[in-house]
Amino acid sequence: MTTLRLRPEGPADAGPVRRVLAAAFARPDGTVPGEVALVDELRGSGAWLPTLALVAEYGGEVVGYALLSRVRVEVDDVRAPALALGPVGVAPHRQRVGHGTAVVQAALEAATELGERLVVVLGDPAYYRRFGFTRADRMGLTSPWSGLGEPWQALVLPPETSDAPAPPRGEVVFPPPWSRV
Repeated sequence: MTTLRLRPEGPADAGPVRRVLAAAFARPDGTVPGEVALVDELRGSGAWLPTLALVAEYGGEVVGYALLSRVRVEVDDVRAPALALGPVGVAPHRQRVGHGTAVVQAALEAATELGERLVVVLGDPAYYRRFGFTRADRMGLTSPWSGLGEPWQALVLPPETSDAPAPPRGEVVFPPPWSRV
């Protein structure tokens, strides 16, 4: 019986991850989707967190991917760390069987274990709601995508202790690679 294996991305996974994202976000005109370049650029940036770049492997093949990278929330002179989820992609021949849900859940659990408190995402509310995401603007979070309404979402991860501070509110600042997507 073949099972789904979830693990951090390794050095040999860069090519397979590119292929999964290119297929998952394929464009009708055949151009390489921006999500492929985004991951490549994030890998070489300070926003890259190797333990939070997860692959889903099925039958020895990388079939899914979920990335959490570093962003920050700024208000006045205060900067607080947060995470951005994305891109998330599954190879078309393995979609709609739970691989995307599994790899996203694994990434969120890994972030929780590291003591992270806040994750933002721009995506389908019906999909991300299953993980607990809600409208980010209702949590006092703004970004270049705030005007999109429901797709701009956030999730507060469980705190390590009961006296953990509330998650930050303010402008979510993304690293430069995000501006090209």
